[in-house]
Amino acid sequence: MRYIRRVPLTSDDRSARHSVLTTARRTAALVNVLAADRPDPVEVAGVLREFGEAGPLGLTADDIAGMRAAAALLRPVFAAGSADEAAAVLNRLLREHTGPLRLTSHGGGSPWHPHLDRDDDAPWDEWLIASSCMALTVLVWDRQRPPGGICASAACGNTFVAQGSGPERRYCSRRCATRERVAAHRRARA
Repeated sequence: MRYIRRVPLTSDDRSARHSVLTTARRTAALVNVLAADRPDPVEVAGVLREFGEAGPLGLTADDIAGMRAAAALLRPVFAAGSADEAAAVLNRLLREHTGPLRLTSHGGGSPWHPHLDRDDDAPWDEWLIASSCMALTVLVWDRQRPPGGICASAACGNTFVAQGSGPERRYCSRRCATRERVAAHRRARA
């Protein structure tokens, strides 16, 4: 599986690293890359770096396995057909997998932002599910609809974050939408 590539954050853009939308997009990208049977640690680290993680990541096989399990728990949020369904999944994940809300600046290394994991050195899987639940919860709250979806292309199946108030998105990218339109056109002509 591929993940959806986004414009990387610069080191000067410290506040965007912790924005709700950036965190939600990072979640979708991680859910996608971790859906592979054997996720490549280099690809996982690439997604983390693309979305602002700095320093040595040191991902182990256990870290990848834990993150993969967390990503599998998050995927149903993207598959939800309504805000009610997304909220039900998020409420369960928040109840079963997160701690109390707290603010952190990681010792002054970043702007103050909320965390739901137990501490700044929580394991990667705990961090992934907690930070993702936070961002996806805010998107459901703000938009009163699911925070994203799963690509309708049979050849893809990637998760994506929905943006704006326009019509409901069915595909993760223009590329997938075009591929499906062309395939439907060819089927109709055959």
